[in-house]
Amino acid sequence: MDIHTNIPLKNYTTMKLGGPARFMADVRTADDVPRLYKTALSQSLSVAIIGGGSNTIVHDEGFNGLVMRIRIPGIEVIADDLNTTTIKAGAGVIWDDLVKYTVDNRLSGIEAMSAIPGTVGAAPVQNVGAYGQETADTLVSLEAYDTTLDQLVTLTSDDCRFSYRNSIFRSEAAGRYIITSVTFQLSKNLPSPPFYAALQTYLDEHNIVTFTHQTIRDAVSAIRSEKLPDPAEKPNAGSFFKNAIIESWLLPDIQAEFPDVPHYDMGDGTYKIPSGWLIEQVGLKGSLIDGIRVHDKNALVLINESSDTYANLAKARETITTAVREKFRITLEQEPLEL
Repeated sequence: MDIHTNIPLKNYTTMKLGGPARFMADVRTADDVPRLYKTALSQSLSVAIIGGGSNTIVHDEGFNGLVMRIRIPGIEVIADDLNTTTIKAGAGVIWDDLVKYTVDNRLSGIEAMSAIPGTVGAAPVQNVGAYGQETADTLVSLEAYDTTLDQLVTLTSDDCRFSYRNSIFRSEAAGRYIITSVTFQLSKNLPSPPFYAALQTYLDEHNIVTFTHQTIRDAVSAIRSEKLPDPAEKPNAGSFFKNAIIESWLLPDIQAEFPDVPHYDMGDGTYKIPSGWLIEQVGLKGSLIDGIRVHDKNALVLINESSDTYANLAKARETITTAVREKFRITLEQEPLEL
């Protein structure tokens, strides 16, 4: 387990921005986590965690501490019965590799989350989801190093307190846990309607009426490739803003001007409105702001077209959020985490 110095973090994040990490180490076993963490503490160093770097934004000054890059491998079946299979995956497994594994083994539950960049360990942090599925639907438990108790612990799905694109790992327990593995329970049933609206539209348009794990994976992958640029070709962090959650009283005000506003009843007195739609309505879809391009096919995505500073990204973010707030009285929330 080597510790490297002065590592440019822009080379390890898909947005390709940010300064260096004072120290960086690849973590390949769960036991490495407490050893590294306590070594950092003994040197009075802060610790940051990254996986695939697809949901991480780094400031220009970099990180003056130890960055632990989680690379813990492995996928194994730990339980199997007539209706379900339970699998455990290392936190460093590429998320889409896990999805492919489940599809290849004809297991349902995460196939609609195909082609999402990042690692398994990152999925619970923001309760990753897409096209009607989210991490909380299938997660049984996870293992993590508890930096407060100085021990490896198991947290159940309930312990994680999942909500829309959120969990304790982004809220009250931010920084406390370092996830080392995640356990999911998948169904042996075939995917079945009703599907998420955008997915159903694609299936209808392509005359797909037989629904298998692979057809759903293929459909989602095709939709995402059309709407979301490949970070290897166009640096981006995926969806830069969470979809907006508004109180019910605000919806009629928006509908008065925009009768066809897309909205989804969350069932708790709130509605979800696509933030990409909001950005499009304020005229910023496709715009270039200090080297940051609002994607012309999906305004949720910000592409680093020519910027080399976090300051430019911050200015683009402020321009977008201000325009949406002034027009709709909605404050957009950033999805990627920041070092």
